[in-house]
Amino acid sequence: MKLNKVLIPVIVVAALATYLSLFVVKEINQAIVLQFGDPKKVITKPGLQFKVPFIQNVVFLDRRILNLDTPPEEVIASDQKRLIVDAYARFKIVDPLKFYISVGDERVARSRLSTIINSRIRSVLGKQSLATLLSEDRTKQMAIIQEGVNTEANNFGIEIIDVRIKRADLPQANSEAIFKRMQTEREREAKEFRAKGAEMAVTITSTADKEVTVLLANAKKQSEIMKGEGDGQRNKIFANAFGKDPQFFAFYRAMQAYETALIGGDTSLILSPDSDFFKFFGDTGVINKQ
Repeated sequence: MKLNKVLIPVIVVAALATYLSLFVVKEINQAIVLQFGDPKKVITKPGLQFKVPFIQNVVFLDRRILNLDTPPEEVIASDQKRLIVDAYARFKIVDPLKFYISVGDERVARSRLSTIINSRIRSVLGKQSLATLLSEDRTKQMAIIQEGVNTEANNFGIEIIDVRIKRADLPQANSEAIFKRMQTEREREAKEFRAKGAEMAVTITSTADKEVTVLLANAKKQSEIMKGEGDGQRNKIFANAFGKDPQFFAFYRAMQAYETALIGGDTSLILSPDSDFFKFFGDTGVINKQ
């Protein structure tokens, strides 16, 4: 029993010591073993590792490529044009020991890198014109920025993989002025299009009215010609009929005159009884003579 009382605490202490002395470095991490804050060992390979319990502790650092989104920065180009540049960077911790000694942790490193990147952006892009910053030559300028940032980042044990401009805009006031100018220009173009459309509409309407007038005039001309030809044919038929039987033709015309003058209407005629107009009334001899 006394032996068990001694062994159990020893086993527990040994198990605890073993547990505290073991740690695992993952594939995405690299580690620094510290002894009272003093770096003793750098571990870059994944696997099970050992440390002295209660005396040493481990700091893990990411070994992957990390993204850094810097705050937007206002840049004044060489032609005094203002531009809001929003950039981002990708970096990697290549020297864990130098990184830990110089910046301590990732939060401080991001803050230092943001300051360096924005400073380098102002320095390089400020020497270029706005047209250059908005052209394909911007890639060359970003390469210069990356090289300068990488030179300073090496002091922190960091390698800059890439620096790119995510967005480059004019300041809000400039953007609003440009938008208003664009809106005014579009309104002017719209007015020109509407004026041209109205002019074309008037031209089309005038042409159509002209064609209608010409068509009506030609139609009226054709109708008058046909009417005249019809009247000519009618007169010719009457003339032929009159030539064949003048007496009957005179009687027929008199009947037409009676129908027109005496049937209906409010017209009053005062004529002599022996007028030629009534020669076919009452005297049948006239008809026989005719």
